[in-house]
Amino acid sequence: MNKMDEHLLQAITADARTGGRKKVDYRDISIEYGVIKSAEGSAKLTIGDTVVIAGVKMSLEKPYADTADQGNLMVNVELLPLSSNKFESGPPSLTAIELARVTDRGIRESHAIDTKKLCVKKGEAVWAVIVDICTVNAAGNLFDACSLAAIAAIKNTKFPVVEDLGGENQKVNYKEHTEETLPLQSTPIGVTVCKMGNNLVVDPSEEEEVLIEGRLTVTSDENGTICAMQKGGDAVFTIKEVEQIFDIALENAKMLRAKL
Repeated sequence: MNKMDEHLLQAITADARTGGRKKVDYRDISIEYGVIKSAEGSAKLTIGDTVVIAGVKMSLEKPYADTADQGNLMVNVELLPLSSNKFESGPPSLTAIELARVTDRGIRESHAIDTKKLCVKKGEAVWAVIVDICTVNAAGNLFDACSLAAIAAIKNTKFPVVEDLGGENQKVNYKEHTEETLPLQSTPIGVTVCKMGNNLVVDPSEEEEVLIEGRLTVTSDENGTICAMQKGGDAVFTIKEVEQIFDIALENAKMLRAKL
């Protein structure tokens, strides 16, 4: 650990992070809706210097055989090289795949979207909800940024117009949208708590992320029910630390949900 990292860890331990933040404080957060006109829903999320954009596209597709009466959800994350010199062009990296899976799992396991209401005709046609997230400036805490941007874009989504061409023929007109929104049942929020030395910290900046020994992302709904968790890093968490992480995650989830 170099001197700069030692200084950062000392500041975190003393509860005196850059900008006067404490261990469990987030940077300033702002959300802008409807930033992509060609999408059915979109949002631009800013946490400190971290900026991500999420967009939702919808399409009529044939359902999976085992869920013939339910719509589909897919989440993709693209780490743009322009957002960080750590990212490269090409196939999705392991980091991008993990970000997408954690975001997807939080939405899916919370049953945030009533997928049965996305069914148009059982066994033949359902709506697919595709969430694409891309980084504009990767300055720390992408897990929470992607989670919050995705649910913001989903809340902003409206169905496109479906034109009746006669018989069973239909065409989706993506240039026009109805006033119908997605059938949301809950608003899952993911909060990632990181272990740095003996400290439990939220919303690490890019400089602080090098200190992370382990992390636990906890996704919860409005009722405080934990819907999904994902651990990363090599650090071991004690039972007491996990209990503390739950408390930190649930409390911050209330704050983040209010931002929506």
